[in-house]
Amino acid sequence: MAEAGGKQAAPLPAAEAPFDAIGLAKELLRTIRSGALATLERDGAAPFASLVTVATDLDGTPLLLLSRLSAHTLNLEADPRCSILLARGGKGDPLAHPRLTVTGIAERSDEARVRARFLARHPKAALYADFPDFAFFRLAVRAGHLNGGFARAATLTGPELLTDLSGLEALAESEAGAVAHMNEDHADAVALYATRLAGEEPGPWRLTGFDPEGLDLMAGERTARVAFPERLADPASLRPALVAMAAKARAVPDSRAIPRS
Repeated sequence: MAEAGGKQAAPLPAAEAPFDAIGLAKELLRTIRSGALATLERDGAAPFASLVTVATDLDGTPLLLLSRLSAHTLNLEADPRCSILLARGGKGDPLAHPRLTVTGIAERSDEARVRARFLARHPKAALYADFPDFAFFRLAVRAGHLNGGFARAATLTGPELLTDLSGLEALAESEAGAVAHMNEDHADAVALYATRLAGEEPGPWRLTGFDPEGLDLMAGERTARVAFPERLADPASLRPALVAMAAKARAVPDSRAIPRS
């Protein structure tokens, strides 16, 4: 797109965009379960794009499970620079829907948390995750480019895309227990978060994880993201936040119960 006078228009930095570019980018990062991974061919001939499944670490870092039998993994072993395109589908013009490109460096990870968070998002991957040719990778984020639809583009720095975990190291240790407790004992509240707060259709909604800024939910192939009323200060602030969110959700009218004329 060119501005008046022939000058080429460039995407604005996220902080200067006339819409919540950081919020939209983080939502896409946390909810999209697959994307196009672009690597560099080993002979340097051309970029190579392939489809991969994606999850996120506690801070939002993209997580991948890749096989060494795949061309993209061999490419990353030769040159770890890559990018991933996360796009939200929908009806109508595909270019009218938001998408996010994240650039960075792919790093192999043997951390138990990385494995747990990926498999929580992709339970069927447990069937092959321990095959000897498979390994988990983290995409150390360098920057992002958001296209939120027509005339809604912005660039983001790594820190703008990721969630600051400073002083919240204990949150990761409490995640597995808290998620299991909510799914086993408070499935009704989890369903309310998805349907009343995120506006999703009913389904077998479950928590797959949380971070200082919100909850990640899934029902089958569907995902949802629900933000906390305010950023968590420590693990102890999780329960009051969940209780407040459940109360808010119960106060929201069920749109399915509204009679239609």
